[in-house]
Amino acid sequence: MPWHRVCAVADVALGACLRVEVEDEDIVLVNVAGEFYACSNICSHDYAVLHEGNVENEEIICPLHLARFDVRTGEALSPPAYEALTTYPVRIVDKVYVELELEF
Repeated sequence: MPWHRVCAVADVALGACLRVEVEDEDIVLVNVAGEFYACSNICSHDYAVLHEGNVENEEIICPLHLARFDVRTGEALSPPAYEALTTYPVRIVDKVYVELELEF
């Protein structure tokens, strides 16, 4: 499973998010108190890009219908979303890296 460098640590402020694309995957990277999390950038309820929403603690809020997701697990926390987001492992080695599984 390859790791992909996506940005510098300083590119994502505390409590903020950043849209990145890795191998055609639209991903939102979130900085929660210095811990980085990555999940699908597309709301599981209706097509909306989550990086345009707000981050509150460990949650990202969809800008379209205000569904909330736990950025650590991808779990949908409020209607109208019921399906979890895909999450991706993140590691920091001078830069921020996201791991994607290879599909065959």
